[in-house]
Amino acid sequence: MGNAADNKFTWVIKDFSPLKSMQIHSEKFVVGGCKWRLLAYTSHVLNSRTTYLSLYLDVPDSETLPFGWRRHTKYRLTVVNQLSENLSQVKESQQWFDQSISGHPEIIPLIKLYDKDSGFLVNGDLKIVVEIDVLELIGNLDVSVKSPEVTQPLKRITREDAVVSKYLVKETSSVKEIIDVQVLPSQVEFVSRVFKKYPDIASQLGAKNESLRTAGMYVFLSLIKTLCKSLQELTDDDLIEADNALTYLKCSGIKLDWLEQKLEEVKETKKQEQIGECRMQELDEDLNGVKQNCSDIEALLEKKKEELKSFKQKWSDIEALLEKEKAKVVAARAPTLTLDEVV
Repeated sequence: MGNAADNKFTWVIKDFSPLKSMQIHSEKFVVGGCKWRLLAYTSHVLNSRTTYLSLYLDVPDSETLPFGWRRHTKYRLTVVNQLSENLSQVKESQQWFDQSISGHPEIIPLIKLYDKDSGFLVNGDLKIVVEIDVLELIGNLDVSVKSPEVTQPLKRITREDAVVSKYLVKETSSVKEIIDVQVLPSQVEFVSRVFKKYPDIASQLGAKNESLRTAGMYVFLSLIKTLCKSLQELTDDDLIEADNALTYLKCSGIKLDWLEQKLEEVKETKKQEQIGECRMQELDEDLNGVKQNCSDIEALLEKKKEELKSFKQKWSDIEALLEKEKAKVVAARAPTLTLDEVV
């Protein structure tokens, strides 16, 4: 049983028991014009006897969605403590959904869930709340809603768009194909700049059917976005995904020699940065070693100085004592006898 309000859905599982089923799911609900579903599992941690409640957010009937669909979502899962809200188990995530699900396999141990004083199960009922913010959407909405930010997540660049007319030098029979692509409103200016500089990309994308155009445009923009990252933000996984994106576009018949060259330059620069960072780390470790040795030697030197000072003091004390004893010996000596005193 569940109910949805705004961007929140509450799922109440009656008479919760993981022994009845290893997997249960909520009814479908709509948030942000998109259909969703919650999945609950019981899972075991490897090499542990602990059993957990696992929660996942899923896109139902995803196989019926058009090719290339994606949803960029920020969501918050809460296992509600019905006695004290502050003790609720909360997990937050942000990711792109495509054919996969997302969630938390170890959100709460079952032993804690079933504790009679824990407050998570009240009269056998378990309460779960999910809050979803749809940040970006590639594809169509499942359900139309009133919010203009959701009902028009994608903008179709057409012949009438003034921003596009800046780079269309002349009308041709393929103009409609060239510019009939869907992008997010925030991406229109950027896409127009790219098409202006590389009109062949627009032509190649425009030659595809609508689903392939949307998917190709998304992959293309993701690749550009990756290349625009700073070296500090850029990860090895980013570069692997960029390679995969480039391979996808090339296999789709889109020529991107210039972009491939840029990617190779970025990879080489990143490689040099990593080499530099490794060398810096090695030198830093060497420097720390030398510093430690110097510190040890300085400490030893200070110790030896103290020992030397102590020996000098003993030397001085012994000399003083020797002089004192000499004086005693001299004072104790009897005067030399004369011949008359002897005879």
